[in-house]
Amino acid sequence: MKYSVNHRTISIIIFTMVMLILLSFNRTAKTVISDDCSISNSVFQHGEKLVYKLYYNWGLIWIPAGEVIFTVKESDHTYEMKAIGKTYKSYESIFKVNDYFYSKVDKKTLFPKNFVRIVEEGNYRLYDSISFDQARNIAVSYHGKTKESAKPQIHVVNQCMQDMVSNIYYMRNFHSDDMNKGDKFAVKMFFDKEVFPINVRYDGKEKKDIKELGKFNTIMIIPDLVEGNVFKKGDYMKLWVSDDKNKIPLLIESPVSIGSIKAVLKSHSGLRYTLDSKIKE
Repeated sequence: MKYSVNHRTISIIIFTMVMLILLSFNRTAKTVISDDCSISNSVFQHGEKLVYKLYYNWGLIWIPAGEVIFTVKESDHTYEMKAIGKTYKSYESIFKVNDYFYSKVDKKTLFPKNFVRIVEEGNYRLYDSISFDQARNIAVSYHGKTKESAKPQIHVVNQCMQDMVSNIYYMRNFHSDDMNKGDKFAVKMFFDKEVFPINVRYDGKEKKDIKELGKFNTIMIIPDLVEGNVFKKGDYMKLWVSDDKNKIPLLIESPVSIGSIKAVLKSHSGLRYTLDSKIKE
């Protein structure tokens, strides 16, 4: 039997990384942030690479479906973040994915300047490019099946607007020392020509086994999911983040319209700090 994953599946994985919002809203002395929401990076660095293995669940079987690779490149004035998601050759007969996400951010503020998303999932195609004018709270998007067919649209956005990828690295620079289990917060980001508000719940800390990497001290968060063509009413997602200075996602579990998916950290390199959250055996 052939089955498919909704075209936003890989996008959802990228999006859930953004749920690092739990690390914010507790602006202690450790976090240097200005009145205009700009922030200095003290967490990630040039050369950081995170590789996640994606699994799709059909019935009782977890099928290795593909990988998502996150990388960071630093220049004189910007950081360039990329996330590339691809299915394994063995999975392509079921559903082929080749997705590309790119964000260029200002090093001084960590605000995005440009964002690009190119989606190839099954027969679905999408080109989504956004240019941010942070000073005027404007985003210009080119949205269509291809770059050639995409038409420009001007959108008025909130102050300090982030995109799907930039938000991951922005939020990793916050801290969560005094949060209590059950605390909820809201995050907004711009993609698909609109601003998405999501509520996120901090769910405490847990020692968690991560496949092939060992046991870690983790922070748990649960974002509310929007009912629709991807999620059903009552669905919820879980995200386990390393409880150390790196604040990297270790494991994501989420339902989708048919079955469920999870992303597991497969490998890491170029981290700014030692991964102290790993528990020594």
